[in-house]
Amino acid sequence: MAAEPGHEPAPGIPARAREGSAPGTVPERPALARTALRLLPFQIVFRGGEALWPLLLAAWFGRSPETDLYFLLAALYLFAGSLVTGAFQDSAFIPVLLEVEARDPTALPRVAGAVLGHTLLAATAIAAALGTVSGGVLALTRPAPLSHLAVALSAGYALWLVALAARSFLVGVLNAHRRFTAHPVAAGAGTAVSIACVAALQARLGVAVVPFALLAGELVAAAVLARIARRQLGLRLRPSLERPDPVPRLFSLLGFEVLGNSVTRINPVVDQAMAGLSPLVGAGTVLRYAMEVASLPNSVLQATLYPVLVARLSLESAAGDLPAFRRTLRRALLGVVGLLALVTLAIILLRRPLFRLLFLRGQMDAAGVERIAELAPYALAGVPSFGAMLVLARAHVALQNGRLMFPIGLLNAALNTALDVALFPVLGLPGIALATSLMQTAVAVALGLRLRPLLR
Repeated sequence: MAAEPGHEPAPGIPARAREGSAPGTVPERPALARTALRLLPFQIVFRGGEALWPLLLAAWFGRSPETDLYFLLAALYLFAGSLVTGAFQDSAFIPVLLEVEARDPTALPRVAGAVLGHTLLAATAIAAALGTVSGGVLALTRPAPLSHLAVALSAGYALWLVALAARSFLVGVLNAHRRFTAHPVAAGAGTAVSIACVAALQARLGVAVVPFALLAGELVAAAVLARIARRQLGLRLRPSLERPDPVPRLFSLLGFEVLGNSVTRINPVVDQAMAGLSPLVGAGTVLRYAMEVASLPNSVLQATLYPVLVARLSLESAAGDLPAFRRTLRRALLGVVGLLALVTLAIILLRRPLFRLLFLRGQMDAAGVERIAELAPYALAGVPSFGAMLVLARAHVALQNGRLMFPIGLLNAALNTALDVALFPVLGLPGIALATSLMQTAVAVALGLRLRPLLR
């Protein structure tokens, strides 16, 4: 397709438009802020439940060797889960799916079914291997009853991993079709089910109930998403192990993105292992809660703005509209970094009364809340940089430059580990949180530098 005069495609930007678009034009693109604001009411419900989760865990279980074990396994399985979620959340899956639908809409169910089939197979294999290894190793290295708890947690998380794969795939399909409200509605229902399960069973089963409650929530969310896909898109998905075009190309693109995303997910595992060296009881637990607080501002944007952003950038990339791509990216960066800086400053200033209000209840003690407040500024320092990093990563995804994600992921993990090792002996637990913030800033700079040649 010839580009519109003055809008020549940049290297890495395919010059192709969605079906029904005039040559050199981009399909209708509602304003990012307006679309994100339309999602806000749905996200308030969903993210409200998600924000309650660490507060409820703190009230139900406090901090103890059992919660440290739980958070170590949670970090390990979130790392494994990134192997499947990274393939569909704001990834090359979206521009490729849009391309398939534009070229031949009748091929969409077959291509999507093939991707789903391979995804479920991979998730099952990963879950079985990791469940066997993690449960076995921890059972052998921990005294009873921690050894029994390790086996129970590993079994629950292995099942959860397969359900997570199905839910993540459906979110990707619906986001590609701009059904952005589907995810918060489904995930909100799933979160409510998870919370209800833990509330009903925590007194009897303790922290072992948590992964099974999360499994129940994922199954509910996947069922809701599948129903929305059938009713709104007329899409009935039948998993298969076929490899129709462009599935091999998609897997090639996703491979680099998934590897890059997964490498970064090792960071919480390293952080928890490093926290285990601290003499503080519940060190890994209070570190996790501080990092959860720091992740919340970007988690709201990940559910509202970022999916809209990657769809918008993908359309502009597909049309070869470089000026529009640059404008969208610049506005997103300025808006995200500015908003996150203000929110971060407010949380830092109000953290002690805020954390006492939120965390000081149930099994969580005052000393534990004070530890979380001490750690929070170090964890929050990197929030604006993390937002910039997420925006820039989505720009690379929209350009189908996913091969960059693996070396960036290696840089991310190597920097985090090196900074953990350097700062923990000097600062203790705050050094681990600060290491993450410094790493996020460095990676954001690296992504920006690698993007510049593609936008000239």
